[in-house]
Amino acid sequence: MRKAKPKKRILLPDPKFGDVLVTRFVNDLMLDGKKSIAYSIFYDAIDMVGEKMKDADKAPLDIWKKALENITPSVEVKSRRIGGANFQVPTEVRPERKVAISVKNMIKYARTRNAKSMAEKLAAEFMAAYNEEGGAFKRKEDMHKMAEANRAFAHYKV
Repeated sequence: MRKAKPKKRILLPDPKFGDVLVTRFVNDLMLDGKKSIAYSIFYDAIDMVGEKMKDADKAPLDIWKKALENITPSVEVKSRRIGGANFQVPTEVRPERKVAISVKNMIKYARTRNAKSMAEKLAAEFMAAYNEEGGAFKRKEDMHKMAEANRAFAHYKV
């Protein structure tokens, strides 16, 4: 590479929970630079999860973290061209990319849900992912199935 790699930006923890992962999630949730609105949507969703899942002995933030963990893929497939043919080569996912994929999938599938507000959609997706169901969890399962199906091409390193 000609240029040096850009420095990793250090994220500040969020004001309510003091967690950097929450800030990362809110940054991906944010549209048009409206961070305060994104924070309010996220906090409302966490409150809704707390109300709906009172019987669970976990805190709402722990439920959210477990939901993210449930939709985090460990392998993915990447296209590799070898001798005129394209192969889907399964590869391990880097830890930073795991977080990015799970956060983006959570938000993507929450946006496609049917509910009144974005907070309700997010809360529903959090609970679905926590219970190992929903769009984001299905996406992870599909990624793993695809990698398993193409395991024969694993020796083609990407």
